[in-house]
Amino acid sequence: MAQINPSILSADFARLAEEAKAVEGADWLHVDVMDNHFVPNLTLGVPVVESLSRATDTPLDCHLMIEEPDRWAPQYVEAGAGSVTFHVEAAAAPVRLAREIRAKGARASMALKPATPIEPFEDLLPELDMLLIMTVEPGFGGQAFLDIMLPKIRRTRELISKHGLQLWLQVDGGVSASTIERCAEAGADVFVAGSAVYGAEDPAAAVRALREQATAATATAAWACGH
Repeated sequence: MAQINPSILSADFARLAEEAKAVEGADWLHVDVMDNHFVPNLTLGVPVVESLSRATDTPLDCHLMIEEPDRWAPQYVEAGAGSVTFHVEAAAAPVRLAREIRAKGARASMALKPATPIEPFEDLLPELDMLLIMTVEPGFGGQAFLDIMLPKIRRTRELISKHGLQLWLQVDGGVSASTIERCAEAGADVFVAGSAVYGAEDPAAAVRALREQATAATATAAWACGH
């Protein structure tokens, strides 16, 4: 089953608790953490994640677009995140960090910027619970989907299948009703959607519609036919 993770980067920051409740049918709530160093934007941090975890029953999927994730990522688990994603471009010791995140009780996820290839990290995949392929340059919401990432999603899915891993493959950036089917067909099964959900009149209905689209596309995708 496809999973939809609405991104609160597209929500009203003055009403985060209400915005979280508006998508309670979602699988996860995607929380973008930016430090104005690794990416050219500044968002929220540990205190807001703590508050959000108390305000919603939807598990939090924290995407750390920050420098020194080895130092900071464990604090997001302690703040209540159920999944923590660090960028391999910023991590000093990605295997050690993934193991620490898991040891603290969260799912460990690794993200790749658009220009970062997956192949050098094939041996790391068993250490992860999820891999995030960025389908825009990280740092800002509302960007247009990069179709040139679809072959990378396919190659990543092939590596996951090759090793027989139960590894979720997430895409983030420009995911909408017009792009989600292409992502699912290529091999993604977890979808971060920001403006496509929070820009809709009924965010919960938008989540359901996106999930149905992705699930239908997956059912006929070559990569899923053997599952």
